[in-house]
Amino acid sequence: MSPPPTKGSSILIIGGGTWGCSTALHLARRGYQSVKVLDPYEIPSPIAAGNDVNKIMEHKDLKPGITSPKSAAFATFTRAALAGWKTDPVFSPYFHETGFIVAGHTPELVQHIKEGEVDFYEGDYVALNTPEDFRATMPAGVLTGKFPGWKGWISKRGTGWIHARKAMVSAYAEAKRLGVVFITGEEKGRVEGLVFEGGDVVGARTADGVVHRAEYTILAAGAASDGLLDFKKQLRPTAWTLCHIRMTPEEARAYRNLPVLFNIAKGFFMEPDEDKHELKICDEHPGYTNLVPDPKHDGAVTSVPFARHQIPLEAESRARDFLRDTMPHLAERPFSFARICWDADTPDRAFLIDRHPEYSSLIVAVGGSGNGAMQMPAIGGFIVDALEGRLADEVKDVVRWRPEMAVGRDWSSTQGRHGGPERVMDFQHVKDDTWTHIQDVK
Repeated sequence: MSPPPTKGSSILIIGGGTWGCSTALHLARRGYQSVKVLDPYEIPSPIAAGNDVNKIMEHKDLKPGITSPKSAAFATFTRAALAGWKTDPVFSPYFHETGFIVAGHTPELVQHIKEGEVDFYEGDYVALNTPEDFRATMPAGVLTGKFPGWKGWISKRGTGWIHARKAMVSAYAEAKRLGVVFITGEEKGRVEGLVFEGGDVVGARTADGVVHRAEYTILAAGAASDGLLDFKKQLRPTAWTLCHIRMTPEEARAYRNLPVLFNIAKGFFMEPDEDKHELKICDEHPGYTNLVPDPKHDGAVTSVPFARHQIPLEAESRARDFLRDTMPHLAERPFSFARICWDADTPDRAFLIDRHPEYSSLIVAVGGSGNGAMQMPAIGGFIVDALEGRLADEVKDVVRWRPEMAVGRDWSSTQGRHGGPERVMDFQHVKDDTWTHIQDVK
């Protein structure tokens, strides 16, 4: 077992995305003097899930009477994150507390929301029962749809959206100012493998052949982490789809400070970003995998992420269906941008933050499971706690290394998500001629 780190210990972070930048910042703030981050792209990485104009910030606290360890741990994470979004000057400029609407369009979906999606105890949720109720949540002319079958709730406290890209760049800039070294680039920053010596991990080798040695290595490369370490099926790289509509400056002003509108089986949208005036829409579904033979295990398959700034035509169709329900006046507008966005699902969708049981100098910090970006202000602190061996027991037990939960894992499990065909899809089944051909408008 490696000894506890000292402030002079050399620490290597693999991955300069949301969690990597947050960890670098928290290490620097705690006084660690030798921290290095490797990433194949300049920050913000174009393939990082957090390189996005906006992500949902949805506050979920622990309901009275709920004893689920996973729920308690997640509440701990989100409370800390919300505090950071509100008070940490590195992050607070990028939190927009505009509110959050969660909805379903069938009785089954509405019941699911009542049972698990909405924190009626800690939130200020108000019911939305009619199309008029939904339209009244935003200025006239924004929501023009008929909302067929929709019912939902709106909360305005501790919820809204974050400008994920700007927050990540802010964390990166502050960490760099405090002395963290970032090495980026296809050759210098791309990690091709961990370096093993004496039964432990002693660093990583980059594409230029350089071995970056460190007393401690933190693997925080998101969906790409699975390609660098055998996670015993604990990670499933899963992708979602997003697209943008270019608005005029006048429209963007009219759509300012809107609550997030999320139908758990159709999709969601957030207000246009302030720079390009693009409105982001996501179709909701259980996700896509890219299943190929697993070189680490004969006869097995694994999901391998790849970058693409287009989406399947079926995803475009779902996004436009969501718009026809909510904002039909925008449903046929051309998309100005689209991409697939990868994350990594654990079997129970709880995070995976722990020392590796075989390699005591290696800390894994992965498994955002669709909830990683909103944790940005505080997640690095929990990761450093894991490095220092002082994660609270109620959190540590939930986010531990747990391959026993992945035995016989069903790669097609929806893991409680809804929408689309109500199943996990596979990019291997998406034909080359059934992708969009959207030109990114500069």
